[in-house]
Amino acid sequence: MASKKNKEEILDRLIQAARKAGADAADALLVESVSAGVSYRLGKLEDVERAESTDLGLRVFVGAQVAFVSSTDLSQERLAELPQRAVAMAKLAPEDKYAGLAPKDLLARDWPSLDLEDANEPSTDTLIELARGVEGAAMAVKGITNSEGGGASYGRSAIALATSEGFRGGYAATSHGIGVAVLAGEGTGMERDYADSSARHAADMETPEAVGKRAGERTVKRLNPRQAKSQRAPVVYDPRISASLVGSFAGAISGASIARGVSFLKDRMGQQVFGPSINIIDDPHRIRGLRSKPFDGEGVANRKMALIENGVLTAWLLDTASARQLGLVTNGHAARGTGGPPAPSTTNLYMAPGTLSPDALMADIKEGFYVTETMGFGVNGVTGDYSQGAAGFWIENGKIAYPVSGMTIASNLKDMFLNLTPANDLEFRRGTNAPTIRVEGMTIAGS
Repeated sequence: MASKKNKEEILDRLIQAARKAGADAADALLVESVSAGVSYRLGKLEDVERAESTDLGLRVFVGAQVAFVSSTDLSQERLAELPQRAVAMAKLAPEDKYAGLAPKDLLARDWPSLDLEDANEPSTDTLIELARGVEGAAMAVKGITNSEGGGASYGRSAIALATSEGFRGGYAATSHGIGVAVLAGEGTGMERDYADSSARHAADMETPEAVGKRAGERTVKRLNPRQAKSQRAPVVYDPRISASLVGSFAGAISGASIARGVSFLKDRMGQQVFGPSINIIDDPHRIRGLRSKPFDGEGVANRKMALIENGVLTAWLLDTASARQLGLVTNGHAARGTGGPPAPSTTNLYMAPGTLSPDALMADIKEGFYVTETMGFGVNGVTGDYSQGAAGFWIENGKIAYPVSGMTIASNLKDMFLNLTPANDLEFRRGTNAPTIRVEGMTIAGS
């Protein structure tokens, strides 16, 4: 991979050449990536992969006209062509009055060290042992009859960004992961489930034995499901699924959706959207966070933000373009690749935990549904209507009673947000996280 100095030189030359060719402003992004992975199924190695890539993106502005060019070829000849081609394309593009670089006074001047890079890359043999171990632990659980395979992976990305406004910045981040999916039962009575673990540093991952055992035990518990009767009742979301509610909220406050008027929360800024005890936070500076980054995709300084504070909506997710459409200023939520414009996005997004344990959260439920899996895309971002196929466990008298499948849960996110209660079991396993969540009065369709 190129050194930090070489990356900066490449980006600087591109921007200078673009300005010389007639661009009023420009920025350039260089991403170098390495990925490796293995898969293991039924005690045999199935696949070993490794890939390395370099991607370069140049964005130029000629007045209010903008164009993008990208390349995986960093030869001098190729790099010399890109600026002129980009400027020629921009001169033919329609005007976009909202396009432009982030204001200079919002650019990051310094940023924290977030410890995102693990200095040790695992060998292929190490990945094989992890994959073998996670599948072996799952298959060892009594009742498991088949496997979809275990896997282990590693990745590293190094990012460098430069703009004609003077921003220069870069960082590197690694990722480690293991996971397995297995089956229990026979014939038409088979059930499937999975478990995984991922982290920036290998030392922070769960052991293969713990992940595999969890996958196997989850799967066996799902055997012999029933259909519960249709009714209105509380629904309790397992943390694997509760995070999707937070994700739906994030989609509804994207500046791009708000600017187009296609969000069910478009008129709710400063209003009570969740119950008064609910806080939802986006934290780009979480140490070793799975989506941490020291600055946003436009070089703008980012920071920890409460998007929901005591139930009240406090901010949209904004990049520069969506902020201009709304007459606002970006708040450092731009994300981007090498082939297109930035767009608003979250980093480490989570719902703060409540005070009750999951068992206490369910204790007074006479009948209800504990959801561990949802199927289909059943969220209408314009209206907030929510309908999902679901499986999990039926709750009777405050306890898990038996597995259920073939169910549907429905409501509207506006009502769900106002009538949910989080438990105290928040864990940071993915980019978007939430504790166990209870939602009152949902429509449950079954038998």
